[in-house]
Amino acid sequence: MKRRILALMMGAVLAISMTACGGGDSAESSSESAGEEATADASAERCDAYAAENPGVSIDVKGPTSETAFDEQQNMIETDLNSGAYDAFIISPLQADTVTTLISGEEKPIIALDTDIDAPEVLTFVGTGNENAAAMGGEAAVEAAKEAGWEEINAICITGVQGETTATARLNGFQKGIEEAGGTFLADETQYADAVADKAVTSMEAIMQNHPEGVAIICANNDDMAIAAARAAAGNAAYENTIFLGFNGDKTACEAILADELDMSVAQEAYNMGYLSVQEAVKALEGEELEEFTDSGCDVVTSENAQERLDTLNSYLE
Repeated sequence: MKRRILALMMGAVLAISMTACGGGDSAESSSESAGEEATADASAERCDAYAAENPGVSIDVKGPTSETAFDEQQNMIETDLNSGAYDAFIISPLQADTVTTLISGEEKPIIALDTDIDAPEVLTFVGTGNENAAAMGGEAAVEAAKEAGWEEINAICITGVQGETTATARLNGFQKGIEEAGGTFLADETQYADAVADKAVTSMEAIMQNHPEGVAIICANNDDMAIAAARAAAGNAAYENTIFLGFNGDKTACEAILADELDMSVAQEAYNMGYLSVQEAVKALEGEELEEFTDSGCDVVTSENAQERLDTLNSYLE
């Protein structure tokens, strides 16, 4: 019997991490950047490979139109849980607490993707562990700031939606890594920019106005925001040696690092996330017991390894 799996994604790269799996469905995304389009193509190649190896698995991918479309994702989850059309569910939640309530009592396998869902119905969480990954980036940023000549290493974060689970985990991780490495995280000056580049520019302008002397580290919830902030600061001598740190490590980030428009990015293995989440769902359907956490891996991309990572990402398109 052919197994049918639904993947409910969050948005941006995660929303397209399983594009075209098992039959060419496309996830919706609020971003149209060239880097994310390339990530979608690469992910499709990987997922097509899984589908080719497992012809008995069919995957549908859906996602809300933005990272703040909470009601839209909630309606999707409610509709599809009650449809009886699927054997298993992969959910990347916008609001994990809400999803916990929605899936209460569901007996079919549920896999949490990228952001964990605290519910007994969830069999495993597939992701990088956002807080630990961000902490790794924060530590690397402090070392880079020291090498750049900063004596007072202060850091400010431009983040996503206030209270959103993934944004909070990354924010906490950045703070943890920066402080453990000897830097000072200015938590009271955190800028909430709804995870979009345009608002990140406004946030960066506010930071420069409040800190004309410069800030050693600017970390951001995603790469688009980090790149936008760095471009907004270009030409400001006080920020010439500022370390701009993003999160995702996609093709756009690698190209920006190689062009000296971004200093570093915490790289999620989005391809691994998508592939592993389907793999774990299939295991559950076959009666296997899953580990509570399935680590998809992470790394910090810098000028030293950006070309290598870019080559790897491009190789998925060949």
